[in-house]
Amino acid sequence: MPGVYRFLNRVYSLFDPQDYAEHILGDDRAQEDVERALHKLIKKVGEDIEAMKFNTAIAAMMEFINLVYKCTYGVRDESDGPAKHFVNAFMSRSQAERFVVVLSPFAPHLAEELWQRLGHDGSIACAPWPAYDEAMLAEDTIEMAVQVNGKNRARITVPADADNDAVLAAALAEPRIIELAAGRKIIKKIVVPGRLVNLVVK
Repeated sequence: MPGVYRFLNRVYSLFDPQDYAEHILGDDRAQEDVERALHKLIKKVGEDIEAMKFNTAIAAMMEFINLVYKCTYGVRDESDGPAKHFVNAFMSRSQAERFVVVLSPFAPHLAEELWQRLGHDGSIACAPWPAYDEAMLAEDTIEMAVQVNGKNRARITVPADADNDAVLAAALAEPRIIELAAGRKIIKKIVVPGRLVNLVVK
């Protein structure tokens, strides 16, 4: 319960003009990372509702809001009393509207209020479920673990279509791996595509 309460408070804060000067409602700039994550969220929550996997749908929404907060920049305003931290979030009006519709089956009263704050007169219950674009679901990059003798030692980000040689090159260029392999011989290099690299050293 405390986790869900904090999540809903974070959602509300994004739309609260008293705390966060106009950042969502007047900004139509689409941020690519948020847009891609939103298409994945729409697909997952829709499928999870059909399968009655409500916990994983909620977890996906929490992850999405975490991403939105990461895609922010802050401005401190000390002109009038104690400093206040305003956040300008990279979420456009369209993105905000689609997210609120996805949220509405789980938090209908909150979603209804946010829908009105977005300027809609009718009920969010009448809004259609947002569509997602399959092309937006493809990953440009993936994150992979790098192990040394079976223990996780680092993580690398590589293009999703990188071949094994490119993945190995990225792993061997990672500073932490260079440090661990210094003065030792790499006797085996194992790449599990899309998941991990394991270097066996002695």
